[in-house]
Amino acid sequence: MAEKKEKVPAQAKAAPERHWYAIHTYSGYEDAVVRYLRQRVDSLGMNDKIFTVIVPKETKIKVKNGKRRTIEEKIYPGYVLVDMFLTEDSWYVVRNTPRVTGFVGPDSTTPVPLSTDEIDALMVRMGAKETKFKVELEVGDMVKIIDGPFKDYDVKVSEVDEEKGGKIKVLVPIFGRDTVVELDSLQVQKI
Repeated sequence: MAEKKEKVPAQAKAAPERHWYAIHTYSGYEDAVVRYLRQRVDSLGMNDKIFTVIVPKETKIKVKNGKRRTIEEKIYPGYVLVDMFLTEDSWYVVRNTPRVTGFVGPDSTTPVPLSTDEIDALMVRMGAKETKFKVELEVGDMVKIIDGPFKDYDVKVSEVDEEKGGKIKVLVPIFGRDTVVELDSLQVQKI
């Protein structure tokens, strides 16, 4: 049975330029693709054409069940970024790495390089010193206050501010009127 030959993109045949490219992978296999591709680059001696392979991730603090955890969350699930010279050889190595479905472009075989602005913004986001909170609450959720002067009140969430370190605002009924009270997300429990 004859193997189907893929068409090498025209830009891979021209004078190579170093750019960042996004490759599409099976979701959940991004880290494995990075490992596979780095192994292939080393074993095939492509270190002079394929330089950096990364999964774009950012660090967030997730609050769930009253506990804070620092997690790394993929910015673009299902995608891996590759810094490379696009040649026939490098295209073939990346394209035929296990779990890679293709390059991001008009079709899976025609790579379109990412702009410098896109890469710069992504690198800033990935290297952000400030960890963001991921609070599992939404406006309108009913919660029970489990700590503080309003302990055991059942209240409605009116605002969630992940930028302020997981602070939320709730509507507490005081003297027959709803009063806005700011709490830490650890002080409430979803009901």
